[in-house]
Amino acid sequence: MTNDYTYHEGFGNHFSSEALPNALPKGQNTPQKCPYNLYAEQLSGTAFTVPRTHNQRSWLYRIRPSVVHTPFVQTSTAELLVSKFGGEDVLITPTQIRWTPFDLPGKNEKINFIQGLKTLAGAGDPACRSGLAVHIYTANTDMGKSAFYNSDGDFLIVPQQGTLDIVTEFGKMKVESNEIAVIQRGIRFSVALPDGQSRGYLLEVFGAHFELPDLGPIGANGLANPRDFLTPQASFVEESGVEWEIITKFNGKMFSAKQNHTPFDVVAWHGNYAPYKYNLANFCVINSVSFDHIDPSIFTVLTAKSDTPGVAVADFVIFPPRWAVTEKTFRPPYFHRNCMSEFMGLIHGDYDGKTDGFLPGGGSLHSAMTPHGPDAAVFEGASKAELKPVYVGANNQAFMFETCFMLSLTPWGLKACGKVQENYYKAWEKLDSKFTGKLE
Repeated sequence: MTNDYTYHEGFGNHFSSEALPNALPKGQNTPQKCPYNLYAEQLSGTAFTVPRTHNQRSWLYRIRPSVVHTPFVQTSTAELLVSKFGGEDVLITPTQIRWTPFDLPGKNEKINFIQGLKTLAGAGDPACRSGLAVHIYTANTDMGKSAFYNSDGDFLIVPQQGTLDIVTEFGKMKVESNEIAVIQRGIRFSVALPDGQSRGYLLEVFGAHFELPDLGPIGANGLANPRDFLTPQASFVEESGVEWEIITKFNGKMFSAKQNHTPFDVVAWHGNYAPYKYNLANFCVINSVSFDHIDPSIFTVLTAKSDTPGVAVADFVIFPPRWAVTEKTFRPPYFHRNCMSEFMGLIHGDYDGKTDGFLPGGGSLHSAMTPHGPDAAVFEGASKAELKPVYVGANNQAFMFETCFMLSLTPWGLKACGKVQENYYKAWEKLDSKFTGKLE
């Protein structure tokens, strides 16, 4: 493998990347004969006629075209991975849900990244190019001579424990805890686990690509800055006579094909449709310096927009370490009934809205219009706290997948996983009436 862990900087750029000098054709995409006798292959992330401002595609110059494989056959890989949420095989409840940390594989199990994917909740159907799914992964072994690509949508991966060593057709990414990676629809990749046991979260969107949120009156800078996103530089392996398994998720089902060469033989590429990673520690936090708890949209890292302006198919929001300085203000998150659905996870540390029970590797779901907010202990403490400047969330990182869709749960997510905290509702049980009828 050449060029280990080298990156292009920037978000949404048109990059040109070569692992060998002059491997990209000059002045055209499909010459009669490509440099180094490579094959030219286009990967389209949007329809040909999408306006140029949103058109995404890349040209790959590879040792063999990706079409060289056996026919696909359906496989039982990742049986707990769900993509269709409109039938009788999903469960519906408006109740607030919280999960304790999901179990890592046992010592006698060998589970790779794809085998360890399990779905908690979702909405929509990839066949209609509409919806999303919330998954978790728990794994302890490398994918070896197997690669995966998602025909249904884009993956946003949030490692909670363990580093992911990801090889893609575009190059290699090393993604650690407190970083995220986005691997778009159709891109082949394989995951190795240098730290052994690994766990994390995954958001899949079926009909949109992630982009940076508009900043509005914030101005030209702030939140996740484009220069901090890293896309791998071209890197390739020359290998033949070695069997590889190519796995894809297609319309919610898993399929497998065989080929006798590596899928990671792209010597050069150019375009704006490529995987990337981002370190959450680089997020520039915007917050109130006068009064009131500002809406969490100010912590949006990436958004997948719907056709309605301002309404997201999915927002990826974080709650990073930051200063709280507001005066005459209840500083923790407010009590809320949201038209959006909110799935939260915790990468490390504690979350300022809950005193216990919300742990790294677990999660919570507050569905559309279901009330939620700080627990009784947090409310009491924040109502009486001295309002001096406080650094909130040191060594902590919580995040939220927020969506306009009403989420259904999988049987595994609600029951079979055995991780739902049945007494979660008691977190608010001690919020007694404090009404006196008198102004204080």
